[in-house]
Amino acid sequence: MIGNGRSFGAITVVNAMACGIGCTIGIDLHTKAMFDPRGDLRKVSIAIDPTEDDLMAKLCVKRTYEHLDLEEPEGWSLTVDSNIPISRGLKSSSSACNAIIEAVMNSTGKEIDQITLIKLGVGCAKEAGVTVTGSFDDACGCHFGGIVMTDNRNNTLLFNDDINDMDVIVYVPGVKIRKKGLQLDMIRNTAREVEGIVELAKTDPLRALTLNGRVFSAATGTDNSIAERAIENGALAAGLTGSGPAVAILVEKGKGRDFATSMELGDAIMAHTRRRIE
Repeated sequence: MIGNGRSFGAITVVNAMACGIGCTIGIDLHTKAMFDPRGDLRKVSIAIDPTEDDLMAKLCVKRTYEHLDLEEPEGWSLTVDSNIPISRGLKSSSSACNAIIEAVMNSTGKEIDQITLIKLGVGCAKEAGVTVTGSFDDACGCHFGGIVMTDNRNNTLLFNDDINDMDVIVYVPGVKIRKKGLQLDMIRNTAREVEGIVELAKTDPLRALTLNGRVFSAATGTDNSIAERAIENGALAAGLTGSGPAVAILVEKGKGRDFATSMELGDAIMAHTRRRIE
């Protein structure tokens, strides 16, 4: 039976690399996966970038079958399609893991609880080397939507609240940032400052998003001028998302396109916050 899966994107409120606690806001960019457990070969097609390494996708299939205590088929085909740019800080890997595992599960006709599905994907992403923290916060943000805070040191969901409807402008420079190229010592030196931002995120996530972007960009030497200019022009929040280089700019619902035009952001991606699923 062919199985289908879908997950979404998210933007960073607090980057978990500094102190182990992360916070995200879900957005409506998405990933779709289709899994067919038939064939002679194991084939992965990544539509958004056919040159992208398929190790993580293959691990998602393998580990899902192992979790179910089923034998992985000798041949299968997996197609992954997404409008989330890869390696730009928009949780593309977490979204892909969620969608792939859901597709494989659907093909078997078996069920899995949501947190177990997410943790399976977190393990696959870590095993594939595409995440530093395990990205439990990212994976939960992609799956649940709303605002999510997690402790990535023990993969615990701390809270998941709803978020207001807002337009999200995603400015995406052409360069990719791979996790293996990050200077983790510089990031972890910001732990005490980020712990303060974690507390702020519980009551004022938009302010926390902006401050997190400033701290993380300073620690990594990433340009934060787009975010600063957005704040000066009246954005509700703006900052580097993930390890970048994408910048997320939040404005009032319905004002995103005009705001992006006024800032001359060119072909910025237009998205919206995603409400928490029940």
